[in-house]
Amino acid sequence: MSHVRCLRCRGCDREYPVEALNVCDFCFGPLEVEYDYASISRAVSRESIEAGPLTMWRYHDFLPVEADRALDMGTGFTPLIHAKNLGRRLGLENLYIKNDSVNPTFSFKDRVVSVAAAKALEFEFDTLACASTGNLMGSVAAHGAKAGVPAMVFFPSNLEKGKVLGAGIYGAKLIAVDGTYDQVNRLCSELADNHRWAFVNVNMRPYYAEGSKTLGYEVAEQLGWQAPDHCVVPGASGELFTKIHKGITEMSDVGLIGSVDTHMHIAQAEGCAPIVQAFERGETQVLPVRPDTIAKSLAIGNPAAGPFALRTIRESDGSGVIAMEGEVVEGIRLLAETEGIFTETAGGVVISALKRLVERGMIEPEDVTVAYVTGNGLKTLEVVEPIVDTVQIAPTYSSFEEAMAANG
Repeated sequence: MSHVRCLRCRGCDREYPVEALNVCDFCFGPLEVEYDYASISRAVSRESIEAGPLTMWRYHDFLPVEADRALDMGTGFTPLIHAKNLGRRLGLENLYIKNDSVNPTFSFKDRVVSVAAAKALEFEFDTLACASTGNLMGSVAAHGAKAGVPAMVFFPSNLEKGKVLGAGIYGAKLIAVDGTYDQVNRLCSELADNHRWAFVNVNMRPYYAEGSKTLGYEVAEQLGWQAPDHCVVPGASGELFTKIHKGITEMSDVGLIGSVDTHMHIAQAEGCAPIVQAFERGETQVLPVRPDTIAKSLAIGNPAAGPFALRTIRESDGSGVIAMEGEVVEGIRLLAETEGIFTETAGGVVISALKRLVERGMIEPEDVTVAYVTGNGLKTLEVVEPIVDTVQIAPTYSSFEEAMAANG
């Protein structure tokens, strides 16, 4: 059974019923799911979780969906890889890569959509929809196909081709909008007010956001039931960042792991870094920016969870790190060449930020550090095309020898 108590405003603390709501009527703050943790602690144990499915739904007691309503496509419990080669390159003994690029639609978005789609069906919506920077649209389209309901996805018209095709193949209706993601999101908010559609990251957002917590649960379990010392997480809306920390903390709150002293580091690209810039200025609110970055999946200029991400940074004694635009592709290549993991631009931002953190002395060599890779590089092939060279030869041994001599 679900252990949800209510929805609660993150701004003024007002309580709301468990319905398709996402904004407080009084202060316009975002709503968040509140749980009965005493009930959860009685229901779960390490043994009960370990006996569960090898997916994110092994943690169903921490999620706002009845277990028998789970829309399980095999999402989650993705590899936590001890990145020894990259660690040696950076001088880290206990570096781990949480590789969430191997989910069904090749990004972490399957976690949030799995929860939101299941809740949408519970609320008897007949259409799944979203505003997307890329990865989310593919996941919504796939879950719509799995659930047997129509899917409608809205996205900026300059999105990478691979992400558009990756959503279209599932049969979703593709709506390309001539504008930024923030403009797309505003349009979807208007549509959600006038149509009986489940926009997973608008009217279903409180439930959607909870799916990200499973990335915290899994890391704690995969590390042998302990919290890491550092987490490096890509930042777009800021919600993934806050929910990973919430997940790790919840594990401690119900007695599954010991105390948590995890330093949370949010990584953003130079061309869209409103959360990091606000942190560097010592502010508690985030000023919107107009995105101009190669990392399109992180291109949210007005991040909805920005103030809460700032709070998480400070409460965890963490930091915000900007990856220079020219370093993003180098981060992609560094991870690929050392660990055989091909990530998209958000992962390049994380690896670049990780390198900066080490150079600044903010991570010690022996610290247990987890870098989150949230999307697959096959979705953003365009960005690495300029750095990949091909040697062309005739089908003869001599031609091969000559080419090798010429190319060192």
